[in-house]
Amino acid sequence: MKQGAALLALADRLGHPFAQPDLLRMALTHPSMSSPTRPDNQRLEFLGDRVLGLVMAEALYSADATASEGQLAPRYNALVRKEACAAVARDLGLGDALKLGRSEMLSGGRRKDAILADAMEAVIAAIYLDAGFEAARAAVLRLWGSRIAGVAEDARDAKTSLQEWAQARSQTPPDYAEVARSGPDHAPEFTVEVRLESGESASATAGSKRQAEQRAARSLLDRLTGADQSAR
Repeated sequence: MKQGAALLALADRLGHPFAQPDLLRMALTHPSMSSPTRPDNQRLEFLGDRVLGLVMAEALYSADATASEGQLAPRYNALVRKEACAAVARDLGLGDALKLGRSEMLSGGRRKDAILADAMEAVIAAIYLDAGFEAARAAVLRLWGSRIAGVAEDARDAKTSLQEWAQARSQTPPDYAEVARSGPDHAPEFTVEVRLESGESASATAGSKRQAEQRAARSLLDRLTGADQSAR
């Protein structure tokens, strides 16, 4: 699909008719394609991050009148972190509409979490500047959809939860090590192992070290907490 057609298709999926379509073009322009006459999406990403944060904080606050700050904060973090924004961007097919420099495109930029997440936040800002906060709020709630209702009560990232599990048992923090790497340079796969002082370990594979660490931590934490419950 040509980039212009991809842009129109994305606007359609967003469900927002842009009065100022140049805002959407800017939101999809990666710094590798910027020029004096073609601004990139970094300023929009900065603004969109704040708009997204307010929408999510308000949604979570309204959804559960009994939740404490300690319960709301991890839910919030789970919904606004880069991985969540990138997942929404993938659902939208946002990568197809990105304007990327040649080197970034050849290195798999359309699939990278960081690039997708930044562009998603920039798109939110573009809607906000085009039509105001209510339009941006409606778009975010529609795009995040069931992710908001289904966010886990304790949605702290797995690495934090695993570290707290270890510390509660007087163990040193978990150790993470990259044990394998495969795939081409533009789409690598990392395998990471997490190991506790007591010997328990788990490994996982993902397209980034950070994601592989999170998956390994989640796998080990699920096993450990399952064992804790069985022992009761």
